[in-house]
Amino acid sequence: MSTIPELTIADDFPPVDYDTWRSTVEADLKGAPFERKLVSHTYEGIEIQPVYTLRDDLGEDSAGMPGFAPFIRGSHPQGPVMCGMDLRQEHAHPDIEKSNEAILGDLAGGVTSLALRFDTAARHGFGVDDPQYGHLGGQDGVMVCGADDLDAVLAGVHMNLLDVTVDAGGAFLPGAATLAAVWKKRGIADDAARGCFNADPLATLAREGELQVAPEQALADMAELANWTAQNYPKATAVSVDTSPYHDSGATAAQDVAMAMSTAVEYLRAMTAAGMPIEDAVRQIHFRMSIGTHHFLAIAKIRAARQLWARVLEASGCPPVGMRIHARTSNRVMTQRDPYVNLLRNSVAMFAAIVGGVEAVTSLPFDHAAKLPDEFSRRIARNTVLVLQEESHLHRVLDPAGGSWFLEKLTKDVAEKGWEVFQEIERQGGMLAALMNDHIREQLDTAYAPRAKDIASRKEGITGVSEFPNLTEQRVESEPPDLNALRGNASKRIAQQDKSGVALEQLAGISSRVEMAFQAADMGATISQIANALGFEEEATTIAPIEPHAFAQPFEELRDASDRWTEKEGHRPHVFLANMGPVAHFTARATYSKNFFEAGGFDTIASESCADADAAVKAFKESEANIAVICSSDKLYADMVAPVAKALKDAGARTVIVAGFPGANEETWRNAGVDRFIFMKCDVLGTLRELLAQEGVL
Repeated sequence: MSTIPELTIADDFPPVDYDTWRSTVEADLKGAPFERKLVSHTYEGIEIQPVYTLRDDLGEDSAGMPGFAPFIRGSHPQGPVMCGMDLRQEHAHPDIEKSNEAILGDLAGGVTSLALRFDTAARHGFGVDDPQYGHLGGQDGVMVCGADDLDAVLAGVHMNLLDVTVDAGGAFLPGAATLAAVWKKRGIADDAARGCFNADPLATLAREGELQVAPEQALADMAELANWTAQNYPKATAVSVDTSPYHDSGATAAQDVAMAMSTAVEYLRAMTAAGMPIEDAVRQIHFRMSIGTHHFLAIAKIRAARQLWARVLEASGCPPVGMRIHARTSNRVMTQRDPYVNLLRNSVAMFAAIVGGVEAVTSLPFDHAAKLPDEFSRRIARNTVLVLQEESHLHRVLDPAGGSWFLEKLTKDVAEKGWEVFQEIERQGGMLAALMNDHIREQLDTAYAPRAKDIASRKEGITGVSEFPNLTEQRVESEPPDLNALRGNASKRIAQQDKSGVALEQLAGISSRVEMAFQAADMGATISQIANALGFEEEATTIAPIEPHAFAQPFEELRDASDRWTEKEGHRPHVFLANMGPVAHFTARATYSKNFFEAGGFDTIASESCADADAAVKAFKESEANIAVICSSDKLYADMVAPVAKALKDAGARTVIVAGFPGANEETWRNAGVDRFIFMKCDVLGTLRELLAQEGVL
């Protein structure tokens, strides 16, 4: 009877120290620099090594334990192990009935809390019956005019069993009063009301470029609302720190956490200046962070944010308190084209958020960037998180990243870089001052410039858009809501429900703006009426808004232009591929060229194997294209490029392009008629723009 010998890893695979490994790798590189070939860099300048070993260990106690300062490993000792993740889904459909239907569907499908985004009119304190700003009603959010509308949106929702958060932008005080009025109308006791008012005036100023009151007044309102909430609603919070305006503009991970810290410190100062104990002020803040598709960097960003928040509280003399983070899939990584690829992007983001140890997650529907989500896309979005939780059991392990030499080092690096950015913002006078003097904008523009260059050259590719586009894809479409009809119905509701006009005059003597707003909402006042009573627009503040940059946007604009041109002309702009020589010689560059030009909405017409210039010219004339691309191998280019380029030019080609880097042949080939060269790391976006302009598409 034979026995299986015992596997002894140490004997069969003896340990190799780092120096031995490094010398072996450098020998294989044959003189190429190790740092240039194998060490990559993040956009904040952090080095990513090819391998991490025990020599990178930061020490046993560097990260602490879950639930204990510095909270790198999680804000709670048990994290989500017992109850799972809080799946907080967003709703922003302008139609109240459709929003309610979607909310009930989400709750039946496993969602555990709700985030409602009010429309642009409400977020600015305007009414749909306003003759100047009524057209903003229904834009980018639910058309909620007052407590009755919000009550209808939440019909059938047991508000004492789950958190409801509202995003009312600069009108956070009228929005908070409206939510509180619904709690009161439902008979929910103050100590049972759950949710967040999301007062975040600095994020509103950054995103919208305006506040309807002076920033100092907005901060004072936020502080008073926080104090009111702490005293009256023990299960609710008032203040949010949302970094999405900066993230969507191209912020690095370090800038993201730094601006979160700077904003939170600004809010802590406002609340403590208003008389709140710092312990109470800290408990009123929760953080909202966007998560993209740089998976490990996203995990490190979440862990680094908790570390820096613990450091801020320590410096503030506050007892250690864990940071509450609500993570959401990033807008900047979602695409309109090939939207089903967003399923993968969303999965990566949600995986990173859960592994990073956040408290709540928002999973974006795959069609989020293209249209209002439907029942199918919402179901897939929530089930993405449920699969990660119920089938992959991600929430069953506390801090899965803990102990990874790579992730621990990356967390430390992001925290150190983030602290440097935070200190610079403090030197500017704080977050508000840095927004007002354009420091934040300048830093974000500087950070985004190299990424924009990498996107343009496809060094940072976008699958389905700049890489592997599908010109025949069917766009996801839906019937857009009739906003004019919805506004008309809302105006009628306001006229029928308006029972507060005279009563509001009785509130004029109340010194507390929060108390006045809450009493007005109880009386049936609309959001716009409460905003008017608070003096909105009397001392409005404006700056240039922080511009968002969806990564796919530049290429999608080219595709949109091509679509419009196709509708008019009946076909897409053409590019002819002159495939020279045997198949083995031209396949690679022909495939590269097809992918290159289809990213800009060009239809590529490829020839069969062409033996000489005459064959290429014959196929070119049949294509009816104005642009010709010579595709073959470097071996054949030496003899073929010059005669083929000259022949194509003589045959009427407006632009002749060679697929490949010309090297020392550039001048010779240009003299023969070559106009352009396309190759890895060239400016793909700029080339496509210029060629589309030549074709009359742009």
